[in-house]
Amino acid sequence: MNRRLFRNGVVALVAALAMVPAVAVADSGPCRRPGRHTDAVHHGSGVPVVAGRHVGFAQGEVVTPPGVPLNVRSGPGVGYRVIDALRSGSVHGLRCTTTGSRVHGNPYWYRLAHRPGHVSAHYVHAFGAVPWC
Repeated sequence: MNRRLFRNGVVALVAALAMVPAVAVADSGPCRRPGRHTDAVHHGSGVPVVAGRHVGFAQGEVVTPPGVPLNVRSGPGVGYRVIDALRSGSVHGLRCTTTGSRVHGNPYWYRLAHRPGHVSAHYVHAFGAVPWC
């Protein structure tokens, strides 16, 4: 009797869980914050549109811990000199993606669009695809 009761309970639990919709979560950065991200949309022109305005390059938000700036380097790697720093939460244009030294296992770096320098993709949440250099 106990076996039948247990089996019926398991079947009822599986049936109940089957009626709950599945939720998929994708994470592309170390510390994404909800409500702060908008994806770049292409309206057939091939030019990204962010918040209703056309931009020439992909956009990305710096996702370092609060108060910790992201180093901008002269090339795609930690061996290159630091030439600037970006504030956590700030959004910048990204010209292209390249490979360089790994940062927490991530070998990708973004070349900034409107200033010289590269930043590790580990600390930037890109809004849409960034082309290769």
